[in-house]
Amino acid sequence: MKTIVTTLALIGLTMASQAQEQQTDSLEGKKVEVLDEVFVSAIRVTNQTPVTFSNLTKEQIQPRNLGQDIPILMNFLPSVVTTSDAGAGVGYTGIRVRGSDATRVNVTINGIPYNDAESQGTFWVNMPDFASSTESLQLQRGVGTSTNGAGAFGASLNLLTDGVSEEAYAQISSSVGSFNTLRNNLKFSTGLLNDHVEIAGRLSRITSDGYIDRASSELESYFLQGSYKDDNTLIKALLFGGHEITYQSWFGIDAATLENDRTFNPAGIYTDENGMTQFYDKEEDNYKQDHAQLLWNEKWSSNWSSNIALHYTRGRGYFEQFKEDEDFATYGFTPITVDGTLIDQTDVIRRRWLDNDFYGTVFSANYVNDKLNFIVGGGYNKYEGDHFGEIIWARFAGNSNIRDRYYDDNSSKTDFNIYTKANYKLDDQWSLFGDLQYRAVGYKANGDDTGLVDDTFNFFNPKAGITYDLNSNNNLYFSYAVANREPNRNDYENGNPEPERLNDFELGWRYVSSNVQVSTNAYFMNYENQLVLTGELNDVGAPLRENVGDSYRLGLEIDANINLGQKFQWSPNVALSTNKNKDFVFERDGVVQNLGNTNIAYSPNVVIGNRLSYNPSENFQISALTKYVGKQYMGNIDSEASTLEAYSQTDLNIQYVIEFDSIIKSITFSGLLNNVFDQLNVTNGYFFTFDDDFSNPGTITTIEGAGFYPQAGINFLLGATINF
Repeated sequence: MKTIVTTLALIGLTMASQAQEQQTDSLEGKKVEVLDEVFVSAIRVTNQTPVTFSNLTKEQIQPRNLGQDIPILMNFLPSVVTTSDAGAGVGYTGIRVRGSDATRVNVTINGIPYNDAESQGTFWVNMPDFASSTESLQLQRGVGTSTNGAGAFGASLNLLTDGVSEEAYAQISSSVGSFNTLRNNLKFSTGLLNDHVEIAGRLSRITSDGYIDRASSELESYFLQGSYKDDNTLIKALLFGGHEITYQSWFGIDAATLENDRTFNPAGIYTDENGMTQFYDKEEDNYKQDHAQLLWNEKWSSNWSSNIALHYTRGRGYFEQFKEDEDFATYGFTPITVDGTLIDQTDVIRRRWLDNDFYGTVFSANYVNDKLNFIVGGGYNKYEGDHFGEIIWARFAGNSNIRDRYYDDNSSKTDFNIYTKANYKLDDQWSLFGDLQYRAVGYKANGDDTGLVDDTFNFFNPKAGITYDLNSNNNLYFSYAVANREPNRNDYENGNPEPERLNDFELGWRYVSSNVQVSTNAYFMNYENQLVLTGELNDVGAPLRENVGDSYRLGLEIDANINLGQKFQWSPNVALSTNKNKDFVFERDGVVQNLGNTNIAYSPNVVIGNRLSYNPSENFQISALTKYVGKQYMGNIDSEASTLEAYSQTDLNIQYVIEFDSIIKSITFSGLLNNVFDQLNVTNGYFFTFDDDFSNPGTITTIEGAGFYPQAGINFLLGATINF
């Protein structure tokens, strides 16, 4: 309680997002934003849509964009909780919205699905510094509107990449910070050539040692865009991708280690031939991902327009491990005799590979008149993935050869959807919204972890809502939406998972004026067969889930943006919720027990954010940002051993722009002081139980355990951007 009182006293109550998109000129030349926004118009919403949402523009992201991942930059939005494996926002990061993890947040880039088709996760580490090529993003909480890719069970996030620039520019940006963090990037645009063609691009490199021991990151990325536009046509061809090498830090630490050595990282630990503890120096991910997109928007008349996109993603890489005393049988080795001793165990270095392709098309057509905004759209996408393991070294290898595969399986997934949505204005006050989607999913896999899978799912996802404009400043909305969703690859490890279903009710009020913007909404998300996180991880650090029957999330969200005079801006938000599994059943000490209604894992009842900004001049901004996350459980049995304690963090962000009338147009200096009060926060962890029937023969005792991911104390990032 003391933490939250301190937080509220420091910076008011909470932080928030803009309720309105604002079109402004960026430092990188004049943007043709209206044209570019058509690529996401089919899946984005406005204040006339009965959907709960938040927007972030490039200008809002820019002061804090110093190398950290997109989830960290979104940390202060309503109902958002973020975490970082390495502890400082570089490398593997995660996001939860309304208690739902990243596998349940539908992500699209220019309307094209980004979630991994099999795991349904989003791995921003594969696209480092992508915020530097993001024009804007919209986070829709709850089911939202129909979109492409996996169903949204907590939120949907759509990103729009850099808009076409009418003017040529070049930009050099560098930032340095704690834990030897270094980010460099180079951006350019030719501007519009012959009033029609633009070529733009970016190269980035980020390195960091991480807060956690050896949790290093070496990240490289690129972005290349060619655009053609005229009065009725906009065509874009994009190539972007990244290469990440990260030393693993997903093992976490137990409570005792957290207390005594919070940066300890057990990844890669082994004992050498002399009995000395060592750490393998290549216990790391090494993964590359490349994306190609071809986008075409055409305005056929004053009423009709269309979008069509083709896309292809190529991913390949591995996780390298040193493993001690492994059984020969695990790798298909034949036991050997050395000096009269039978050898059937060995130390090995192995690589677990993922080699995949994802491709398809998305499309939409839009009709607009004074009363009706009608959209029909859809997409067809296919995923093909190869999973295999290689041995690159073994102390005793028998008759094996280098890079022998000890497992080799493949999987495929097809995803087809078609939707139609309409917003119809009945009169000056009442608007009706309807949205119907059909989605067909086919998934095949043959791994040892999944077993033989050949499943087909057919989902119908209706949505409806109504908006009432009280006056030019106020409106009310109500919506009901259904979402159905297939299991992911990891769910099959636990048996035969069922698809899940969500009924989402949203009731909201919005107020917008020149100085005050307020959004308030209540929601009730009622689940059938929800696949909730169990708290456990599989052998590569991925979270495991299980069907829990009936469950629900009930909450209230309030966010605002308030101008306090000419120089101060206050953006608070608060999310209060209760998140329950109904009649949860658990086997403890060999006896099945009904625990009644228990808390859903990783679902805090209180999430508060705040941003207080002071602009002493047009070119100078100082912001204090605070986040408070209440107590949460990492399992579903309300065990105190699974508790993540409440925490808060306050960051200080400064930006100063010096403008020139020369070749150099401006220099922007940015500073970010994270965790100003040096809180020892833990934002994530895992929880497990197992039955022990050996310690006391004849009885079964349930043992509980937990691991934790500590975050960095006070740390900083400093950057400078030169605009030409």
